[in-house]
Amino acid sequence: MRGLLTFQILWELDKEEMNGQEIAEKISRRRGTKPTPGTIYPALKELKKEKLIKGRKDGRQIVYSLTEAGKKGLVDASRYFLQAFGDIAEDVKIKVVVIRRDDCSC
Repeated sequence: MRGLLTFQILWELDKEEMNGQEIAEKISRRRGTKPTPGTIYPALKELKKEKLIKGRKDGRQIVYSLTEAGKKGLVDASRYFLQAFGDIAEDVKIKVVVIRRDDCSC
């Protein structure tokens, strides 16, 4: 597994089954930009090839869900994400709180 996009896909599919469009919408709410079909579908194809997700036909759409391997992959990726970015996330939280206090007209 590679990259933030694949991590985000696994993260969202851990919460509920979704089709590609729904996954892209969820990701866009989180990061502010929506992945294009040329980005999201190759990532889904690769995750499916790696057996981290599976798809089932629902009419004309494919609804994706995590496999057991995908659940384990998400745990491993979450561990890596925290190791790589946890300190940055904590620093950002502190900076945001400080900025909010500075903006306060208390």
